[in-house]
Amino acid sequence: MSAAPHPAQPSRRTILGLAAATPLAMTGILSFGAGTAHAADSAYVMCYFTESNDLGAGTDYGLHLAVSRDALEWTPLNQNNPVAIPTAGALGLRDPFILRKQDGTFVVLATDLKGTDWNYNSQYIHVWDSVDLRTFTGYRRLKLHDMTTHSWAPESYWDAGRGQYAVLYSAVNSSGHNVIMVNYTSDFVTASAPQVFFDPGFDAIDATMTVGVGGVNYMYFKNNREGRLYGTRSTSLTPGSFTVFGTPTNHGGTEAPTVVKSLTSNTWYMWGDTYTPNGVFYAWQTSDLAAGTWTALDQRTYTQPLNSKHCGIATITAAEYDNLLAKWGAPDWNRLKSYNFPDRYVRHADTVGRIDPYPFNPYADSLWKLVPGLADSSAVSFQSVNNPTRYLRHYNYVLRLDVNDGTPTFAADATFHRTAGLADSTWSSFRSHNFPTRYLRHSNYVLRIDPISTATDRQDATFRVGY
Repeated sequence: MSAAPHPAQPSRRTILGLAAATPLAMTGILSFGAGTAHAADSAYVMCYFTESNDLGAGTDYGLHLAVSRDALEWTPLNQNNPVAIPTAGALGLRDPFILRKQDGTFVVLATDLKGTDWNYNSQYIHVWDSVDLRTFTGYRRLKLHDMTTHSWAPESYWDAGRGQYAVLYSAVNSSGHNVIMVNYTSDFVTASAPQVFFDPGFDAIDATMTVGVGGVNYMYFKNNREGRLYGTRSTSLTPGSFTVFGTPTNHGGTEAPTVVKSLTSNTWYMWGDTYTPNGVFYAWQTSDLAAGTWTALDQRTYTQPLNSKHCGIATITAAEYDNLLAKWGAPDWNRLKSYNFPDRYVRHADTVGRIDPYPFNPYADSLWKLVPGLADSSAVSFQSVNNPTRYLRHYNYVLRLDVNDGTPTFAADATFHRTAGLADSTWSSFRSHNFPTRYLRHSNYVLRIDPISTATDRQDATFRVGY
């Protein structure tokens, strides 16, 4: 993770947090601008692409989806594999974005770029239509300009005053640096001529818009020379009307902001992405967008989808949430996050069980199938996904990854009883089957089984089972 400015690097941005409103005819209530969900929404969908730490296995420049009830903990769909793949242009995408249109259906936009060739200049963006995010139709590319430059990080919102959708993106114009451009469209098939939407006088990418909050429109973007996220606002949606305000936000070098509102409180979340392959998402919150200040969230409270980069988030209904899971399925593997070191995950390394900071290589060392316990089917055993003949077992109280030799001793050593988390009952702890006074915990980042007595012990022995 680098905190240095990187003006040559494009957006891996996260774009608009909330979908544009479903129309009155569909909901029976007033429709709001992008940034405020309509009354029927009770969950979220995230779109993203994936990059592993070395751009090897786990890297995929197709459209990926995940779902969430709270916009903080995410379940990847389709085993974290793509649900749609571009078939024209660069044959890959970055920076996907989902918008619910005024007719209640969805449109998906994405940067026309595969990999990290930042010199690839596409005048187009990828576009799909979808009625339910389970099928994607009408794939096409939408031309935005004739300039010799890129069209990075597209997002869209409904401009009620114009009666059209605005498409924001980053491009280098005659100023010589990236600015936020805009085109207007009614159908995402053709678009108006481009114009400059926002130019702060320095390299600006990754614009994300939240429309109509207390009569104010908010746009966040990345200052590409600093690697910080800046807020802007305007009481109109007129190009050139937005001005910078508030305190810049970052965690090291950060880009790709997305802003999303809690569906159950007056809390707003902002996600940001570090601009490295397999970058880490960080999240902040505020209860007052007008204040322009954000407070970092504890990493215990959120988990990004595995290998995800530059996400977009839209609100969906409970039925759409259920239908997406029914169509694509949740992963058949899990990751285990440490309670008191929430940037670290349980993994095996040189056959030793330990917790290490995410991301690491190979990422699959942290994927586990929680199967019925080898010694007691009501308990669990941890089967390695990338070494499926091997299981985590304790040996001299230290956890290691060994081949199942079929003996009762191995079965007992590899079996754990899942309980409510010793430090937080909403998390999980794991009691040894054959040493029932001992629990799985980390010590100096190495996994072992020990008796638990202190508050620190209880934290060391508590994990979140997620994805």
